[in-house]
Amino acid sequence: MSELRYSLVSGEWVVVSTERAKRPKDFLRTREKKVLPEYREDCPFCPGNESKTPGEIYRLGDESSWKVRSVTNLFGALSMNTEHGRKLDGIFLSMGGFGTAEVLIEHPLHNMIIQLMKNEEVEDIIRMYKQRYIAMTRIEGVEAIIIFKNHGSMAGTSLEHPHSQMIATPIVPPQVRSRMEKAVHYFDMTGHCVFCKTLEEELKAKKRVIFETDKFVAFLPFAGASPFTIWLFPRRHTAYFAHINDDEIKDLAINLKTVLQKLYYGLDNPDYNLTIRSIPVKERGTEYFHWYISIIPRLTQPAGFELGSGMFINTSLPEEAAEFLRQVKI
Repeated sequence: MSELRYSLVSGEWVVVSTERAKRPKDFLRTREKKVLPEYREDCPFCPGNESKTPGEIYRLGDESSWKVRSVTNLFGALSMNTEHGRKLDGIFLSMGGFGTAEVLIEHPLHNMIIQLMKNEEVEDIIRMYKQRYIAMTRIEGVEAIIIFKNHGSMAGTSLEHPHSQMIATPIVPPQVRSRMEKAVHYFDMTGHCVFCKTLEEELKAKKRVIFETDKFVAFLPFAGASPFTIWLFPRRHTAYFAHINDDEIKDLAINLKTVLQKLYYGLDNPDYNLTIRSIPVKERGTEYFHWYISIIPRLTQPAGFELGSGMFINTSLPEEAAEFLRQVKI
């Protein structure tokens, strides 16, 4: 029989469909292998084509070479050249599309994904995340910063060259606000951080933990909304991603790379979305929140029930999926 599970973190009910549950290997997809070159002449992100991305903001590396580049998103949804005051016309509320959007080019090689990088190269990406995150917090009017990575066409990417994106918004997005409210409610009831409690219980249960390092734990949440959803929690309680220290960056690079390798080898390099969930800029010192990374492989897609109810159906048992990933050889 199916089971409804509730997430204290998201405040959402999820249907874990045991009757329709697939075995982990059932999510493997047969698709044509695409071998990418190290360089493409028409790729705006490849070395030598920097003129195609004229809005360079920052780079790790020198003038003759670079490790990671941050450039203005030429097709960004938000712009700094827009007013950000709210306008209310009757019941119709709007505001200018104020904000900023950057693209972080993760590696000079066109075909180099995080799963195949050296640990030091993954560290460079995380350092760039932190550097640009802090820079964005200094922009007047910015309320929230979203760091995300789309890997593969089903995840929404349109360019092959590995990259991440960062968007700063003048409002706190509803999903972020909802998680904050759930965390505040739990803190007011218990005096504890719901994220720390979740991590404590997952480590105690051990059923859904897939990888541990000194400073981070990767696990499949009890009420994951979709198959193989992974959360990566820092052990140290901190609400604000920018407070990550250098030791944690080194540790996170190992953990993140390993988790993505497990997906790469276990599920044949699935498309996925990665998001860093952090507290909004003005609430960085709070006790009730805890930043973390969410990885959602795009193995299924929402249909009528999900869109009509806001409830998701997970056709994979998190416990079985976690056991499968633990067994994946890297």
